[in-house]
Amino acid sequence: MTVQFSLGSNAPEAAATPVAVVGVYENGVLTSAAARIDTAAGGAIKRLVEAGDITGKIGNIVTLLHPAGVAAARVLVVGLGAQKTFDSARYQRVSLEAARAIGRLPVTEAASWLTEVDVPGRDAAWKLRVAALATDHAAYRYTATLKPRDKAQPELASVTFAGPADAEVGLEQARAIAEGVRFARELGNLPPNICNPNYIADQARAFADAHDGVSFEALDRADMEREGMGSLLAVARGSANEPRLVILQWNGGKDGERPYAFVGKGITFDTGGISIKPGPGMEEMKFDMGGAAGVLGAFVSAVKMKLPVNLVCVVPAVENMPDGNSYRPGDVLTSLAGITIEVLNTDAEGRLILCDALTYTGKRFDPHTMIDAATLTGACVVALGKHATGLMTKDESLSAELLSAGEDTLDRAWRLPLWDDYQSQLESGFADVANIGGKYAGAITAGCFLARFTEGRRWAHLDIAGTAWEEGRKGLATGRPVPLLAQWLLDRVAG
Repeated sequence: MTVQFSLGSNAPEAAATPVAVVGVYENGVLTSAAARIDTAAGGAIKRLVEAGDITGKIGNIVTLLHPAGVAAARVLVVGLGAQKTFDSARYQRVSLEAARAIGRLPVTEAASWLTEVDVPGRDAAWKLRVAALATDHAAYRYTATLKPRDKAQPELASVTFAGPADAEVGLEQARAIAEGVRFARELGNLPPNICNPNYIADQARAFADAHDGVSFEALDRADMEREGMGSLLAVARGSANEPRLVILQWNGGKDGERPYAFVGKGITFDTGGISIKPGPGMEEMKFDMGGAAGVLGAFVSAVKMKLPVNLVCVVPAVENMPDGNSYRPGDVLTSLAGITIEVLNTDAEGRLILCDALTYTGKRFDPHTMIDAATLTGACVVALGKHATGLMTKDESLSAELLSAGEDTLDRAWRLPLWDDYQSQLESGFADVANIGGKYAGAITAGCFLARFTEGRRWAHLDIAGTAWEEGRKGLATGRPVPLLAQWLLDRVAG
């Protein structure tokens, strides 16, 4: 259930809400909303500050129950850290911490005045959007394959944020982006025996059926054979689950206007194929369709915002399994582009399905700009960890656009080089190119491989191997890079 967001203008001490959320900085500095509640409650917050219960440090959250003189049943006092170093990232973090704290309470609604906190360089609409997205992210619960609880705790259903009426656009964008993020997270979290290539196609079809202006189609194995997608189909050979090339189109722009195109890696489960992965941790390879989930989520957000653009979303959906019919190390494949590929490792399969999908998207739709997203390499996680998405492109302006969108949404990317110097690592004596480039610069050589299939096009590659899901047995899909891609589209409309 997506959380409902609204704007409110009630005084914090007079709002009759189950939970009123206010902030306090370190050294006992109260925000204006906290100060008003403190005055109405006869100094209740300042007494807790003096006693050391409220420190104002990040993560310090104290709940006041039925404070005298205040209409709210509870006041949640959230630590904001040092005031002089408060910034955008800290604002997102405290919004997330506050939402998690609300989620532990037996309430279905809340009101927050954290949106009145000053964030250098950010306006009210931005603050509302970030707070709403953080709240919805914290409120998400995966339940699809869990037994229903007999006595479920009430779930947060609505939040009212303090803010001016002219900042409503921030909440409008948040509602749409939150739907896209949830769409992506749910696809990512589902087990691979449910979320297979056909399931992804079914979900895309259902979305298209429910929304005017959206068209759907899905190529099957025979269609792709006729096209000549020898690289993509090789990866699919070992699986009992048939491959699909899912295509969604949103025609919100002018007739004849070149579309933007998103392409997402949709390996619904990756064993590594014949080059099989180690057993421990292999269950996380259900997340190897995070790129597909991300671009589909961004597409959902664009449609929900009714953006005046033409947008194409292409998802090669395949399962990589070992079988008597599986492709092998040493095989030479012929891609849709006519480029031959020597397979040196069947676990470098994402680039093999993407190269045909990128070629197909370019030839059929001639997009203005093409962006792919993929959980492509462990090397990118080694380089950037779990915080930044790896960005690769030869287009300086596109790089600047995507980096800016990432900073604006805090769904940040970091640019890695895509120099031709690295191309020599992909040389083969038996084909035009090898599918891996050796042990050095693995994320970059994967990008260089894809670059051979996007020459002459305005294209960028997002390696989300580190950012698409959280670590651990209970780690969930994050929904990234939906916010980044949605903001990039918003910027194209504004520009």
